[in-house]
Amino acid sequence: MAANPMHQFQVYRLGPEIKLGNVDLSFTNASLFMFISALTICIFLYFGSKQKGIIPGRLQLIAELFYNFIAKMISDTAGSKAKPYFPFIFTLFMFVLLCNMIGMLPYSFTVTSHIIVTLVMALFIFIAVTIVGFIKHGLKYLSIFVPKGVPVVLLPLITIIEIISYLSRPVSLSVRLFANMMAGHTMLKVFGSFVISLGLLGGWLPLSFSVALTGLEILVAFLQAYVFAILTCIYLNDALNLHH
Repeated sequence: MAANPMHQFQVYRLGPEIKLGNVDLSFTNASLFMFISALTICIFLYFGSKQKGIIPGRLQLIAELFYNFIAKMISDTAGSKAKPYFPFIFTLFMFVLLCNMIGMLPYSFTVTSHIIVTLVMALFIFIAVTIVGFIKHGLKYLSIFVPKGVPVVLLPLITIIEIISYLSRPVSLSVRLFANMMAGHTMLKVFGSFVISLGLLGGWLPLSFSVALTGLEILVAFLQAYVFAILTCIYLNDALNLHH
């Protein structure tokens, strides 16, 4: 009987139960793989920036490619005013990317396949960007809900739509990442089950699909990290420049 493809998303406790009132603070498999992702980033960047050679080694070259990639993305989407926020965007991109990529390894856990993880990150970004907007512009930041050139008759309707659109940002940001990662891993598990159940001779077709889907899922893992980071840059651009 094929294994349930949803079992790979199960969160379970590692070690003793830790509770603070009604809040469960126990260390879980999700916590473990978030820690592994963060530690991997720190080790990679440490060794990637340690040498600082004129002719870069492999790790330094990859680290510089990521650095330049994020720096250009921020410059293109949010302008020079967003440069102070480079460390945050870079950390966000690297963390989501590593969580996605580590989740592709056998017997690992995909942290970003859980809506609670992606929603917390999206809410943090939403609140932080909103605070930045009010710090930079004060109450004038509310003008983001009133697009220029809109007829007075349509202004109330357009304003309501803009407010709903603004408040839905954390939902769309989190669901996009969560849904893509969950759907991709579920499909990989389903095709993998077909290979096992059909055997060596009958399983070659689902096996070829599994290989193709694995390559596609690796691409999706990178693209979703990129989309998550670039949308954060766009939201930051709105907060800094009040673009309509």
